[in-house]
Amino acid sequence: MNFYLQLLVWVVVVGAAFAILWKNGYLARLSLYVGETREELRKCTWPTRDELIQSTLLIALVIASLGVFTMVVDFVVLYVIKKLV
Repeated sequence: MNFYLQLLVWVVVVGAAFAILWKNGYLARLSLYVGETREELRKCTWPTRDELIQSTLLIALVIASLGVFTMVVDFVVLYVIKKLV
């Protein structure tokens, strides 16, 4: 019985929120926004699968190179500091 009462309260709360949003015009603006967004996304040129794979591999290579460079610089700085101290 308690479960059904909680469910009823939630249905009333969600219904009231929906009614308020509808009355104030927020749902119409949201619908317009979603429609315009879908229209703009249709205009986009999406990469092919091969282009996407090549770009992903290039990014992974650049990140790995940057990681190795950072490690080398860290070891060199550490070596210099140890020699100075």
